[in-house]
Amino acid sequence: MPVTNPHIKKLLQCIDLEEKEQVKRFSLDQQHTLKSLKAEGLALHPIIVSRKNFGYADYPEISFRLNFPAETNLFRDGVAIECFYSGEDPVKGILINLEGKSGEFRLFAPDFPDWIEDNGVGIKLAPDQRTTTIMKTVLNGLESNKPLYTLFQQLHSDLPTPAISSLTTPVVLTFRNKHLNESQQKAVEAIIRNTSITIVHGPPGTGKTTTLIEAIIQLIKNGEKVLVSAPSNTAVDNIAKGLIKQGVQVLRVGNASKVDETIFMHTPEGRLSNSRQQKEIKELKIRAEQFRKMALKYKRSFGKAEREQRNLLFKEVKNIRTEIKKLQAYNEEKLYTEAQVILGTPIGLSDAKINKLTFHTLVIDEAGQCIEPLAWCIFPLAQKYVLAGDHFQLPPTVLSNEAARLGLNKSILEVAIETVSNIFLLNTQYRMREAIAGFSGNYFYNGLLQTAAHLNNNGTHITFIDTAGSGYNEVRGNDGMSLQNKGELLIVQKLVETGSLDPLKTAFISPYSGQVMAAREVLPAAMRISTIDSFQGQEKEIIILSLVRSNDDGDIGFLKDYRRMNVAITRAKEQLFVIGDSATIGADNFYNSFLTYIEKHGTYQTVWEFEL
Repeated sequence: MPVTNPHIKKLLQCIDLEEKEQVKRFSLDQQHTLKSLKAEGLALHPIIVSRKNFGYADYPEISFRLNFPAETNLFRDGVAIECFYSGEDPVKGILINLEGKSGEFRLFAPDFPDWIEDNGVGIKLAPDQRTTTIMKTVLNGLESNKPLYTLFQQLHSDLPTPAISSLTTPVVLTFRNKHLNESQQKAVEAIIRNTSITIVHGPPGTGKTTTLIEAIIQLIKNGEKVLVSAPSNTAVDNIAKGLIKQGVQVLRVGNASKVDETIFMHTPEGRLSNSRQQKEIKELKIRAEQFRKMALKYKRSFGKAEREQRNLLFKEVKNIRTEIKKLQAYNEEKLYTEAQVILGTPIGLSDAKINKLTFHTLVIDEAGQCIEPLAWCIFPLAQKYVLAGDHFQLPPTVLSNEAARLGLNKSILEVAIETVSNIFLLNTQYRMREAIAGFSGNYFYNGLLQTAAHLNNNGTHITFIDTAGSGYNEVRGNDGMSLQNKGELLIVQKLVETGSLDPLKTAFISPYSGQVMAAREVLPAAMRISTIDSFQGQEKEIIILSLVRSNDDGDIGFLKDYRRMNVAITRAKEQLFVIGDSATIGADNFYNSFLTYIEKHGTYQTVWEFEL
């Protein structure tokens, strides 16, 4: 049956646009040279292979490192990639993880390519057809799923009054965590009383993960089976670790090969590692390895008969892999049934084939980073929902400007917050000094965000260093793409030298990847150097923020997305230094208010106070 709902039609159109944009942006051809793909942060080249092994379902897995500073913002866990080498067919795969200069990826191939350890191998982002297909399938079937379609209509309701209010009578709880504040306790109570959707709005540093862990423990106590998801593996792992610490029976699905020891024993692979079935799987892997070795006798140049023989051997490897998957699925089914909580990214949960199980509550953390179609992929798995996150921080990353204009970068949290009335704000932050939190608290959170008493100011915690009139103008980087400001980097170097800042306790962040790449060349290697987008969810004692924009037109580009600034200025625990040109940014009301705030609650310096 064709889709009739206009909102669903629009989402499907957005997915098509995003897919086309991915194909266009990620292709390596005359228009898109390797140099330009690297400059845009879409390719990593060359990579150095440090380890090869056959992973969980017997797919080739490769650990690698980079010998150069690279912009890796778009290389998120689980993205689709292609491994390439000049003159050879690229091999599809997924990125398992990338941390600093080392990472790991899995190839969807019977074996490692012959050229994998040659000089000049690289990886680049590829269109994620797997995720696209899952999202389209779910959206196309939404209208025929009565309860779910009703929820979709409520979330997209144009009614002037909030459409969804869903709390039962109050409950009396015995909290396991005795340190929860009143707003956290209210959020936990709301989650227990929830019959449809509850939103936990967690501004920076307000203990959102702590609150969710307590709520999940209380749901289990009530006999519920809980599903937990988040768009990033890091967020999923944070909750998993917290639950494991509390002795909860968890099962973490997807991404098994790069989780730390504590979590590994709670993955299907970890749980089955000593089982009889695992021995069977091991034997199958040995057989697959034998077939692979036979196939590898036929190297790059060989005739028709050899090619056919090689194909037959690889077909046998494929059959063995299917057998391994079947065995694993059979064993995992038992683990899924026993677990109190199952955790994974939306695609990880879709792949786990757990739709036969009944989950009472689905908790989506980082819901402000989750595009709406991705949420609908896992909504069918549960009966009620908790969305946790902060819609005043960065939205999901979308490549297609047209898809973003049509609303694909509007997260499930932003969609829901317009019609759901059960919104519980966590109102006390435990991360940063009062002066650092103050501006965001007033501008984004209507003055409702309090600071824990032990974080009252005890000196100057926020400083603006003004470069107006200094001639420190923005320039395009060598790649002609992202902006840089060398003058601002000179100030950072001076700050590090004279301010006796400990590089291990300091992070340098900037909205522009060009500035980040330039900073990696001149700042101490021990210092964390990152784009704002990559630093969301993290914190450091000292943050130095370089705004870069300095021009005669007052053009501030994507500094216009104030949510990016909200992320940037809420990462520091003790000291925040902001470097920028007041003449360029000051014409904008938001930045003008920010400068006024610093004059009142911090220190305002000019570039002339530094001997550069």
